[in-house]
Amino acid sequence: MKLIVDARYTRTTQHDGISRYTASLIEALQRLQHTNDDAVPANFELLMAISDDAQLKMLSNVPHIKICSPTGPLEPLASLQLNKYSPDVVFSPMQTMGTLGRKFKVVLTLHDLIYYEHPTPPSFLPRAVQIGWRIFHKSYLPQRFLLNRADAVATVSRTTAELIKQHRLTRRPIHVIANAPQPGSVISEQEALTVATHRTKDLLYMGSFMPYKGVETLIQAMKDLPDYRLHLLSRINPADHARLKQQAPSNVIFHNGVEEHHYTELLSQASALITATRAEGYGLPVVEAQASGCPVVISDIPIFKEIAPHALFASPRNPHEFAQAVRDLEDPVLQNKQIIEGLHDANQYSWDASARKLLEVLKNL
Repeated sequence: MKLIVDARYTRTTQHDGISRYTASLIEALQRLQHTNDDAVPANFELLMAISDDAQLKMLSNVPHIKICSPTGPLEPLASLQLNKYSPDVVFSPMQTMGTLGRKFKVVLTLHDLIYYEHPTPPSFLPRAVQIGWRIFHKSYLPQRFLLNRADAVATVSRTTAELIKQHRLTRRPIHVIANAPQPGSVISEQEALTVATHRTKDLLYMGSFMPYKGVETLIQAMKDLPDYRLHLLSRINPADHARLKQQAPSNVIFHNGVEEHHYTELLSQASALITATRAEGYGLPVVEAQASGCPVVISDIPIFKEIAPHALFASPRNPHEFAQAVRDLEDPVLQNKQIIEGLHDANQYSWDASARKLLEVLKNL
């Protein structure tokens, strides 16, 4: 079986959610390819499709092909370019891949339905794409059209899978190919409890600054936590920075992006990772934090009940609940309980397990 993974949504300097999902699945598929794992089909060949050579430094050393940009005018014809390489199946981490004239099976991915309720598009997209994004999310009909072109549909959580079914977005089978912490990042209980005694009064937020992410709730919570510091780690555009800076007390620190090693170091030291998002497809930073032994205080929403059932929860619109949950973690007994249960939550997921599930889906096609 020849598989091409569409890696054209990989970022060139720092992973976002879909970029990390793509890169991690490719890495796991490559690991399985070189084992005798029963999940690997006979004569398995793995390729990845990129659109920019700069993406390669963010991806595993897997044979690659180069085709059109996924946001360019040639995207509807992407499959005609892929046909030249005679794949048996193509897996795309997005649902928008052009499939006109395809001669292969295809699995398309829908990560979440967030933008139907919160329609503001990501600011990094070209202006024309942002306009199309808003029009696209006015109705479920375009989504149904996209997903029904596939042979199967993937998503990252049971919560999103149920929403896809609830809104009848596809007639195709739906499979959960979950996110996961990075390999080797889940530390032992003994190590986690040892580190716990050295944790600082730093709080971390890793995520975008789009309105539904509820960063304002976290900033307001810091007024009840003057002895703590909140680190906003992600890249932020000047307009959002100016708006939030005006609201923020002095114990809120804007990093405007951090390197991977710095993020890992902060997770090993912080009291908690916190997020007040009102919607999420999965919530990878939550599981990454739990894997490192860092407690989490998170929104009381269905997806977080799925991926981190033992976390501390707060209303996404109530800063006082977030502040109180952080204070509760000052009790060493509760802190240790959260650390151990968080490790168990994180151990539910692995990229190798997700890669095996994907291969099972592909073989059945």
